[in-house]
Order: sequence, then C-alpha cells, then structure tokens
Amino acid sequence: MADEEVKQETESTEAPETQTEAKSEENANASEQAAGQEDSSEKTEAPAEEPKEPTQEERIEQLEKENADLKDQLLRRAADFDNYRKRMIKEKQDTFDYANANLLADLLESLDNFDRTLEASATATDVKAIVDGIKMVNGSLVAMLENKYGLTSYAVEGDEFDPDVHEAIGRVEEEGKEKETLKQVYLKGYKLKDKVIRNAKVMVSVPKA
Repeated sequence: MADEEVKQETESTEAPETQTEAKSEENANASEQAAGQEDSSEKTEAPAEEPKEPTQEERIEQLEKENADLKDQLLRRAADFDNYRKRMIKEKQDTFDYANANLLADLLESLDNFDRTLEASATATDVKAIVDGIKMVNGSLVAMLENKYGLTSYAVEGDEFDPDVHEAIGRVEEEGKEKETLKQVYLKGYKLKDKVIRNAKVMVSVPKA
C-alpha cells in the first residue's frame, strides 16, 4: 500500500509540468500553422503589373504633339513681340511729332495778338499806339516762355565777356579797361533753364595794351 501511495504522489507532482509542456507545444504548433497560412496567402497574391512601355508609334505621336505645341507657343511669342515693337515705334514717332504741341498751342495767343495789331495798323493814324501794341504782345510772349518753359535771354552791354556763352564777332581796345566786357550786343543769347541753346553775338571791349 505504501508503494502505491508514493507512486500516486509522484504522478500527481509530475502532471502539471507535463500539462504545461503540452500546452507549449500546442501554442508552437498553432503559431507555425498561422505563419504557414500567412506565407500561403502572400504566395497567392497577384504580382503588381509593370508599367507598359509605349510603342514606337505612340512615342512618335507624343513627340509630334509636343513639337506642335512648342511651335505654336513660339509663333505666339513672335507675334506678341512684333506687335510690341510696332507699338513702341509708333509711340516714339508720336512723341517726336507732337513734342512741341503744348508750346505751339501757347504761341497761338501771341500770333492772334500780332494779327490784331497788323489789322489795326492798316487804319491807324497814331504810330505810338501801334508800337505800344507790339510791345504788349512781345512782353506777354516773353513772359509765357520764361514762366512756363524756362526760356531766358542773356547778354547786356557792360556784362563781363564769357567765351563759353558769348560769341565775339569783334574786339575794340579801350583805355582804362581792366577786363573784357560787352561793348555791344548784336544778337541776344538764350538759355533753356541752365542749357545754352543759342550763344549771344557781341562786340567786346578789351584793355588797351
């Protein structure tokens, strides 16, 4: 009896370990089966299709289309540039043709006044009235050119001679002169703002040697 009890106790102590090992084996087998199923599912998946290479005819057609598009763009650019060039030429010509339009419009009033003065002189008996009318027209014309356009005259008798702005047409020696001065102004000079547009023609007095 004692031997049977020892044997039962031994079997009872070994049973849990055996059960644990059996469960481990079952889990390992289940994992292997799952992995095998995944491998088989991966193997059954259809492979991705590779991009189809265009045929030679399709490639030629594509290149011809691209060439036509580029040619159309080039023609459009050339047409735009030609229109721009023509517009610039016209604007430049208009600027040249009508650059003095404002000045000429301002001169019309003075021309009208001169016409009236000439008409009045045909029947006038007072010469002084005609002269006063001409002086008035001249004064208004000079004032307009000076104030609106910056045109000024220069060169007055007694001014110091300046070869940069005066053109000497003759020289006269005089006693007591210390420097060259304008003895007589034959033609007034004019400046447009700071730029000389016509030199004054003058007779110059020089110190006597």
